[in-house]
Amino acid sequence: MGDLTPSDTPTPHDIARALAAQVHPDATPRDVVVHFTLRRLAAPRYDHRSSGGPASVIAQSLHSHLYGLPDDPGPVPTALDELLQTLTTARHGDQQHAVLVQLAEQLRNAAEILEWARNNAHWRQLPAPTWEWLRAATDSTRELADGLDDIRTAFRSQPTAPVSHQQHTHPAPGPSAVAPAKPTPPAGGRARQ
Repeated sequence: MGDLTPSDTPTPHDIARALAAQVHPDATPRDVVVHFTLRRLAAPRYDHRSSGGPASVIAQSLHSHLYGLPDDPGPVPTALDELLQTLTTARHGDQQHAVLVQLAEQLRNAAEILEWARNNAHWRQLPAPTWEWLRAATDSTRELADGLDDIRTAFRSQPTAPVSHQQHTHPAPGPSAVAPAKPTPPAGGRARQ
């Protein structure tokens, strides 16, 4: 391969695109998950380990290893599907903590959306069970976010004191808190979806 100049050096995105192209020439890195396994005969020597994750995360790691850079996990994605994929590579407590922090933030965003829907349902004078369900869903979503704030510090590499700015004492949500009852359909019609 000859000497590479800094402008010729592939970026993590170039590596991610190359990995995605192994699946399909038009595949985007965010749509591809990479999985490495050992040959069957070699697996016992390495405790049957495997590795994998989103192509962009694997590409960042490969780039770091190839060019002697620190293996920085980078920012935690905000999209829930990408956050879910990040779990496959979140091996350290700090990374797992960051995922839970982002999930709590996304739940707060979801609560805001539910509150908007609740207010809209009230303004449009939709049936009371619809408004009540949205109110319960908003409250439950906020409780889940607050609960994640309470437990997320347990996932840190170095255990620390609980977050001092929000000392919540919420119990784990029960089934009724997680899934409010569906609104009953109005008389003579179907429930709105």
